[in-house]
Amino acid sequence: MGAKEIKELVQLCDQRGQLNEGSVGWSRAPIIDCNVTGSPLRKKKWNYWCVTSPDVLFSATISHIDYAAVLFVYVLDIKSKRFKEKTVLSPFGIGCDMPNEVNASLRYVSKEMSLLFTEDGDGTTIEVTVPSFNGAGKPLTAKLKVRRPEGYESLNVVIPWSKQRFQFTSKAPALPVSGTVNWNGVSYSLIEGEAYGTLDFGRGKWPYQSTWNWGAASGVSEGRTIGLNFGGQWTDGTGQTENGVLVDGKLVKINEDMLWTYDKTNYMNPWCISTAKSDDVELTFVPIFERVAATKAVIIRSEVHQLVGSYYGHITAQSGERIRIDNLLGWAEDHIASW
Repeated sequence: MGAKEIKELVQLCDQRGQLNEGSVGWSRAPIIDCNVTGSPLRKKKWNYWCVTSPDVLFSATISHIDYAAVLFVYVLDIKSKRFKEKTVLSPFGIGCDMPNEVNASLRYVSKEMSLLFTEDGDGTTIEVTVPSFNGAGKPLTAKLKVRRPEGYESLNVVIPWSKQRFQFTSKAPALPVSGTVNWNGVSYSLIEGEAYGTLDFGRGKWPYQSTWNWGAASGVSEGRTIGLNFGGQWTDGTGQTENGVLVDGKLVKINEDMLWTYDKTNYMNPWCISTAKSDDVELTFVPIFERVAATKAVIIRSEVHQLVGSYYGHITAQSGERIRIDNLLGWAEDHIASW
């Protein structure tokens, strides 16, 4: 199972619900049909959006982990570091229908939270309403248009742990965004050229215990629009990686592992992320804020340290050109889950 490029539409699973080995590899477009069925309690499906701008980071997620839907929204004021997060659980995923395709609409609506991700051909409109977000009935609302430019490529990978355990991930960073986020008495205006969206789409069958690193960033450096996506731990030993960079909307797939160096006793210290066997990627990540999210339920236990900050260093384009990365806003995380 080498790191082959997939170029034609293929189904993730065979007729028995096991991994279709023909889907293993990576592609520049989301051409995997995520026909994931069976395996009660092991199916994990999510659409995670995170939008960054000079003033605000905003994130909204619809996920279904088989025995529950988990919906969450969080927002960070970049300058003041004011932060708020809200999570809603829906037992057995009632009201949450997850599509097989990446670029498809989905929604979750309840009294506590309304999340609409509407596909409209050239992008996605994100509409979020949380009636009581800050307590005392103070709401959060957002309406954002995430645009996919013509010719935009994304990072799509099938990770094979076994015939029974596997994951398809689609990462789409550096998508231009416009719209507004209203929170805590402030209306944040997001403008194309300053604001960027990242989609993390996942469908698969996971082992009960998992650990992973994930780092991503979007912005402009040296006049080029850059999107970064790096992963670690969860892909080890599979022959596949979720590592890649986008330069002006074109994917440079990185098939070697990344080295992650960071201080678990103080996550706010700088991180180092680099390619393991070359100098194609050498980055320092400098955090400005630490988000800690922990779940301790009967069968769901997880803890994530997600750091928001900026990347510095260099990446290498497909042509071999070295591009300097300077103050590219994004995040890096360390996550452990029993789910």
